[in-house]
Amino acid sequence: MKLEYITPLIVFFLVYLLQITIVPLIRLAGIIPDLILIILVYYSISRGQLYGTILGAVYGLLIDLISGNLLGLSMLSKTIAGFTAGYFTGETKKITNVSTYNFSLIVLLCSIIDTIIFSFFSTFDLQTNIFSILFEQALLPSLYTAVVSILFLFYPFRRRKI
Repeated sequence: MKLEYITPLIVFFLVYLLQITIVPLIRLAGIIPDLILIILVYYSISRGQLYGTILGAVYGLLIDLISGNLLGLSMLSKTIAGFTAGYFTGETKKITNVSTYNFSLIVLLCSIIDTIIFSFFSTFDLQTNIFSILFEQALLPSLYTAVVSILFLFYPFRRRKI
């Protein structure tokens, strides 16, 4: 297999290990950022919409299998997030979208889509207020993920050829 197909999987396992060990230590009021989504958005922008969609499905399936969530729930939400992030790719827009604050805005949009889909299907109950679900389980984690993605802009690999 090509190295370009194996590298995202290796990165996934390293980031997922970081996600379950270190990231809970920077929890704010029970909210943690989604580092997997940040990596997914980067790959979707740099390699295209189809690649991002398939990678989102693979990442979501791996998350479902590892974490024991409802099988297919993370797969659905990450697939749609990867598809959405792929809209921001293009020959002239790749460098601009990855190396500027546009990246954080794209992460915010994809994270909102990801968390809304995930929280709607995983915690939907007739007793709960839909607005509290959207605010507490979708908007706040999305904002936190977008803020953490700003740190991603300072990482040196963004200067390499995409």
